[in-house]
Amino acid sequence: MRIMIAEDHPVTRRLLQAQLTKWGYEVVSCSDGTEAWKVMSGEDAPRIAILDWMMPEMTGPVLCKRIRESEPDQRYAYIILLTAKDSREDILAGLEAGADDYVVKPFDSSELKVRVRAGARIVELHERLTEALRASEYQATHDALTRLWNREAVLRFLEKELTRAEREKTTVGVIIGDIDRFKSINDQYGHLAGDSVLRHVADKLASSVRGYDSVARYGGEEFIVVLPNSNAKAAFRVAERARSEIAAHPARTREGTFHVTMSFGVAVSQPYIPTDVDSIIRAADKALYRAKNEGRNRVVLAEEESQWKPSEESRPEKSSATSDRGSQMVA
Repeated sequence: MRIMIAEDHPVTRRLLQAQLTKWGYEVVSCSDGTEAWKVMSGEDAPRIAILDWMMPEMTGPVLCKRIRESEPDQRYAYIILLTAKDSREDILAGLEAGADDYVVKPFDSSELKVRVRAGARIVELHERLTEALRASEYQATHDALTRLWNREAVLRFLEKELTRAEREKTTVGVIIGDIDRFKSINDQYGHLAGDSVLRHVADKLASSVRGYDSVARYGGEEFIVVLPNSNAKAAFRVAERARSEIAAHPARTREGTFHVTMSFGVAVSQPYIPTDVDSIIRAADKALYRAKNEGRNRVVLAEEESQWKPSEESRPEKSSATSDRGSQMVA
């Protein structure tokens, strides 16, 4: 574990560094408060800091307060004040500034070792709790199978983007896609094959969108994409790119290679008309239903959302999908 020492007295600084190095810590040494602030405000800052109370340019309590004010929630530095001030008022002032502990000069090596070890345990505990919280948040917002956003998370994102679009007079695109004849894969080859196909499709969808778009598993074999600040033509092109990418690249699984296709419905909000989540999803869902009825493996734009229509040339021919194993119809 890395520890930063901020001490202007060279003898004390060298003594601290020697003791901490002997105890197995990696030491970053600073001679004043400004230098220490640069270290603690940088990337990969040490997780423990020992600050002298009286330093040039910035005192220990002032530095401590600045560290606490700028500290991100997921990262915590354990701060020990090193001071010759041992009155109750001074100690309380240091702790009020955000210090976790203090050691009175001249310091006792055994006492310092115990206090640093306690700080290291607290930092490690904080890291474990932060990691557990991060994992819990991920599980609450992501689909376990595909690792995409889940339904609840993407609907919250869509609601936020529709509110932003109404405020900024922009548009939001929504794409709903459904794997064609997916049930036959599960029925003929089992759910493990179906799961592999779902993961394959999820990867292709995620690679077909912009970095700030959101892709989610909507349920079963359905997926949804939310495209902030996207007009109808751009949203259609994203869906068509995803459709062609999925159709062109078979899903290779242990159960066989599956040539799957996907149908998409696209809807886009209006820039000057408030749009709610249910309305735009309903429009995209109706367009998806039309895509299925018109032969599958195609993209259909919700007519009520835009005057722009895709040309007939942009529509793919009806195609089927097969597995290498016996050329069974699976899409």
